[in-house]
Amino acid sequence: MPGLSVKARVEQVYRQESRRILATLIRLLGDFDLAEEALHEAFFVAVERWQADGVPENPRTWLVSTGRFKAIDVLRRRARFAASRPLLIAQLEALEQADWSDEDVEDDRLRLIFTCCHPALAADAQVPLTLREVCDLTTEEIARAFLSAPATIAQRIVRAKAKIRDAKIPYQVPSLAELPERLDSVLRVIYLVFNEGYSASIGAQVTREDLTREAIRLGRLLMELLPEPEVMGLLALMLLHESRRLARTSSDGELILLDEQDRTLWDREMIAEGCALVERALGTRRFGPYGLQAAIAAVHAEAPSVEETDWVQIVGLYDVLLRAVPSPVIELNRAAALSRRDGPLAGLRLVEAILDRGDLADYHLAHSARAEFCRQLGWVEQAREAYERALELTRQEPERRFIEARLKALE
Repeated sequence: MPGLSVKARVEQVYRQESRRILATLIRLLGDFDLAEEALHEAFFVAVERWQADGVPENPRTWLVSTGRFKAIDVLRRRARFAASRPLLIAQLEALEQADWSDEDVEDDRLRLIFTCCHPALAADAQVPLTLREVCDLTTEEIARAFLSAPATIAQRIVRAKAKIRDAKIPYQVPSLAELPERLDSVLRVIYLVFNEGYSASIGAQVTREDLTREAIRLGRLLMELLPEPEVMGLLALMLLHESRRLARTSSDGELILLDEQDRTLWDREMIAEGCALVERALGTRRFGPYGLQAAIAAVHAEAPSVEETDWVQIVGLYDVLLRAVPSPVIELNRAAALSRRDGPLAGLRLVEAILDRGDLADYHLAHSARAEFCRQLGWVEQAREAYERALELTRQEPERRFIEARLKALE
């Protein structure tokens, strides 16, 4: 890009392309750790080489080739000293003869997702591994999404990588016969990636457009591969949520709730595409949780205002969703909808029932919801207590400022 220094251009390419490059290197090398080492070596060389030779026409191809040659050098050094020299030589020869083209790269991340979600891996490791390797989330971000300790997540990722290597799990998209049974994990991964982008678990921004955009791109790829109702439902759900992104923060990055959003900023093209996908998914009569959530999002998206939203329909859809997938988070969302239909006291009773049985005790949105209902009822002390608990649990700076403003208003 004109005007950027070489260092800034390398950083830009890293942000935009590093996960695609890593996915291709993992396919070529068959080793996560070696691929990550080769990736970083390639970018290190790029800083120096591009200063002298200029930025190549296709940076991604250049970086994959450079990373591959760096990995070959590493394997040659290891083969000189290792006891398992014949195995390393075989790996080296396979790498030297490996043929690849830039056309393969676009599918590599989808291959990587299915590898990370292989049924031979522990279920609790599949999603963290994919979020780490495919989307470059930090261990801390993944731990936050799972409400787990970073050390626990790190151990799961290390064990999963070792399992892939030792069991020689194939780096490929499953056959059409195998695909449906592998789909649930993949959909869950993509949606968790989207959620981390739609509402960042930690940091200075409400949203991370790079993650929402990547999740939607992966959803489209999966839709091309397997146009099943739940794939349609997930893609629709992501599009409908993403359509509101520009309205969710002010010009200075402050959080804006749904009630106060400027609906003229909502992306009508995304809404139209999302609603059409919802109709297709529901029309099959084989829809599931993602299709139902997308239907709820569509009711919100098509409403001219909060007051004109069909809250009766939304509560009814949540009732169906809860029967399909019992979940305290879905109960919490239903409580918010019920408060619109029946008043804040009805919503508060549901939230307190969730908290009383020990669910969502460390989930800041549950305490924020309780505080909001208490505030609407005029119960100032209870609202303050709940907001303070939500503030203790929140790691995203705009959310912290929002809660602090609510606390100040109570005074």
